Amino acid sequence: MHASIPMKFILAKKHSMSQVFTEEGAVIPVTVLDVTPTIVTQVKNVETDGYTAVQVGYGTKKQKRISKPIQGHTKDLGNFAHIQEFRLTPEELAQFKRGDTVAVDAFVVGDTVSVSAISKGKGFQGVVKRHGFHGGPRSHGQKHSEREPGSIGGGLRNKVPKGMRMAGRMGSDRITVKNLKVVQVNADANLILVSGAVPGRRGTLVEIKG
Repeated sequence: MHASIPMKFILAKKHSMSQVFTEEGAVIPVTVLDVTPTIVTQVKNVETDGYTAVQVGYGTKKQKRISKPIQGHTKDLGNFAHIQEFRLTPEELAQFKRGDTVAVDAFVVGDTVSVSAISKGKGFQGVVKRHGFHGGPRSHGQKHSEREPGSIGGGLRNKVPKGMRMAGRMGSDRITVKNLKVVQVNADANLILVSGAVPGRRGTLVEIKG
């Protein structure tokens, strides 16, 4: 039996995309993530909370924009812009206590991570952009059917069948990208570079799990 590897986690903000060249001359597209140190605000256990997790705070914002319960909860640690939780096993939980700092050096080059974030919002979109429909024919008297969805069927007593692909709001979904590699870690600048693309726009809050 191999010992389980403790889960690594941290919060970051999407900064930009770039590229890194290896010693062999290959180019790797990377996403640059701004990883300001994260503060442990609460350690949750089964006895008091019913589950095991670490609650962390990230970033700062004006105190007047923070609710009074949250101010009381984190008053001695800071005014955090974001508070998130990471589920841990009881063994992993024993490594943390309130007030601990989780910094970028928790990760090393070569680590495999999963990155979760909210994707870009695209507003109300039609079926061509939202679902990849081809649209209607462009000939034989068809004037305005290039991007129409076509018939949705009538087999449910004039009701729309459940799951029917139609126009609607697109984006702003929580997306998780797995098996990204840590390409560089810059502890001085609090930056971490991961291979590939990460959901969201610049400034989007990102969860990194190892």
